[in-house]
Amino acid sequence: MTGPAALCLTVTANGDDPRGRLDWSGGSAACLLGRTGAAVAKREGDGRTPVGVWPLRRVLYRPDRLSAPPSGLPVDALDPADGWCDDPDHPDYNRPVRLPFPAGHERMWRDDGLYDLVVVLGHNDDPVVAGAGSAVFLHVADLDGRPTAGCVAVALDVLRTIVAAAGLGSVLDIRSD
Repeated sequence: MTGPAALCLTVTANGDDPRGRLDWSGGSAACLLGRTGAAVAKREGDGRTPVGVWPLRRVLYRPDRLSAPPSGLPVDALDPADGWCDDPDHPDYNRPVRLPFPAGHERMWRDDGLYDLVVVLGHNDDPVVAGAGSAVFLHVADLDGRPTAGCVAVALDVLRTIVAAAGLGSVLDIRSD
């Protein structure tokens, strides 16, 4: 039995505009990007979504809000002690960590629903370069349309469709004019 095929998702960004378009063989949707748009030269805290081709590594979800989504990618449930290190000076920079954590980090168990379903992107992870950006995900969009801190965000139903269609070898290709 074979799983979903590799999926190529393409994000079209327009410089500093935090709004973009996500296209794939099965559809198209509006997306939100970093508050300062997209750029090739991503730095920690700059609010930019990194331009490039990033592998889809795995799916994370909130089991108290959603059931495990079908996907050809590895799927893991989050729990309240999950975090992601965003401190460039720490050896666990741009890696998942357990809370409490002594250095700067992002909490993965969020009240706002943005991380109810998350696809971890292979940005700055092989190898990790300190300061080149951390915690870059494909996740649920803010209902009020606020941009991200550097991720790509779409409506939950769109993200569920993408997760179900994604298999090993799937990528997110972020392009900017």
